[in-house]
Parts: sequence; structure tokens; C-alpha cells
Amino acid sequence: MARRRVLLFLKPFDVYPPRQCAGSAASFPTSLSPPPSQLRATNPKVLSYLDDRCRVHKDTIDLCQSVLENKSLDWTSVQRNNFSQPIRDVDLVITVGGDGTLLRASHFLDSSVPILGVNSDPTCPKEVDELMDEFDARRSTGYLCAATAGNFEQILDATLDGSRRPSELSRISMKLNGIQLPTYALNDILVSHPCPASVSRFSFRKRSNTGESSCLINCRSSGLRVSTAAGSTAAMLSAGGFVMPLSSRELQYMIREPISPTDSDKPLLHGLVKQEQHMLVVWYNQEGSVYFDGSHVVHSIQHGDTLEISSYAPTLKVVLPEHLLMKPSE
Repeated sequence: MARRRVLLFLKPFDVYPPRQCAGSAASFPTSLSPPPSQLRATNPKVLSYLDDRCRVHKDTIDLCQSVLENKSLDWTSVQRNNFSQPIRDVDLVITVGGDGTLLRASHFLDSSVPILGVNSDPTCPKEVDELMDEFDARRSTGYLCAATAGNFEQILDATLDGSRRPSELSRISMKLNGIQLPTYALNDILVSHPCPASVSRFSFRKRSNTGESSCLINCRSSGLRVSTAAGSTAAMLSAGGFVMPLSSRELQYMIREPISPTDSDKPLLHGLVKQEQHMLVVWYNQEGSVYFDGSHVVHSIQHGDTLEISSYAPTLKVVLPEHLLMKPSE
């Protein structure tokens, strides 16, 4: 039997602020360390906290690599910032970081390769309580990450032997002027002016596969957000949306901060795009941007462009945390 092929997809260390203590080298020196003239004194507890985050992340990477080394696997590792091509010819992708790293890897995957997320730096409730009067000590959320350093080998073995099967999560597809964009969003997309302080002007309507259309809504706002079921617990929920069952193939949309909407339009500014529907958006600013799963994948749009947003996208196979599998709605 051929050996399984695994790609380890890593969050880099340069996301942690480089620091230097007086008279000594930084705890984790990098080529990105600033010159002494740019260093700023700050709360030593914050510095210790940041050092520990970097250490814990490094320890988790070392552990994952050690576990893989002791398995009958062909594996290699890449840093997410150095990757820009479709992921093919592997049997499993393992991300080490948080939800952001898993989302980044998802942009290179079709529906054939499963992905397992390892939360390399989970929040420590005791630490949060101890430091809450000084700063926010929460760490990585890892909502979609099934593993941590503590249970990685167990979850990996269960995934490889088939006793832990991945779930299929819906993604968002977008066509720009009828041309399919190559990126699918696992969490959400944001359509807005590139400058967040500027007004976004656009219209939208929903249309079914049979050609039936809803009424046209003309908007002036801070943009349009559309989320999947997986993304409904993130920015959408923070903006006042609702959590959707992970098995849902519907999309949730919300007009962000609408300006003087009519009474008849108000109920239509937040709702669902059903599986058999798509949303048609016409953009009326001189410039605009479509952000996929945050700020790392961005497509520019301009006046008169038409966007077609739907769930007609390849699903993503994700090994989910146990507590998400146990939800009654699932």
C-alpha cells in the first residue's frame, strides 16, 4: 500500500511582534526585528505574554513534526505566507495555527482533500482572568480546529484510520461580470469601498434557478457581508446576525450600516440566500473591493461591475471538533 501523503501548513512566526529586552537579544530573534531606535517600552507582562504565544506555537509545530516523523507517512511542511498554488497530490492537509491558517489553506483546496486544523495557541482561561484588568489575554479561538498539541496524535490516527471522518462545509462562490473567480470563501466575503470611511453604493436582488427575482434594493451603506454557515459564528454574528447549523447550504447576508433605508427595504437588508438562489449585486462606486475570508485575498471591482454570489462552490472536507459534531442541529 502506498504511503499517505501529508502537507503540514504552518502559521509563520513573523505574525508575532518582534521584541528586544534591554541588553539582550529578542526571545525569538527574526530578520524582521526592528532597530533599537524603533523599540518601544511597554508593559513587561504584555511582552512575556507575546513571548509565550510564540513559544507555545513553536512547541506545537515541533510536536506535530515529531508525531509525523514517527508515522509511516510522506510529509512536508510549508509556511502559509510562502504558498500560492493549488494543493494537489496529498491525502491530508494539517494546518498549525488557528482558524486564519485553516482559512488560508482552504483557498488552495478543492473538495477532494480533507483538512485537519491544529490550534497551536489555545486560550488559557486562568491567564485571561489573571490579566483581564491589564489587557486582553485571549489567544487563538480555533473554532474549526479539531486538535491541539494535547490530542493531535489521537485525532490524526482517528482521521487516518477512518474512524474520524471529515464533514463537508459549504463555501461561497462569486462570478465577476460572468467570470468565475478562483477563490472560494469558507467563512465570508465582504464587498465594500477600499476605504472603510467611504460610503458603498450598490444594488442587489436575489434570483432563483427558475429565473424568479426578488425586488431590487438600492443601498448606501458601509458594504455587504455574506457568510456561510461556518462563518455565521464570526463577523456576521458580531454584527447582529444569527448562528446557522453547520450542515446548512444557505448563505446569510447583511447590509452593513445602511444609510436612511426605506421602511419597506428594512426587512430585506438581512436574510438568507437559499441553496437554489444566488444574489446579484451591481456596484456603483468608482472603485471597490471584495475580501475573501478576511484581508488576504482581495479582488478589485469598479463602477458597473456585476457580482453573482452563491453557494455553487466545491464543499470543503474539514475534520471538525467533537463539540460541533454533537450539536442537535447537526
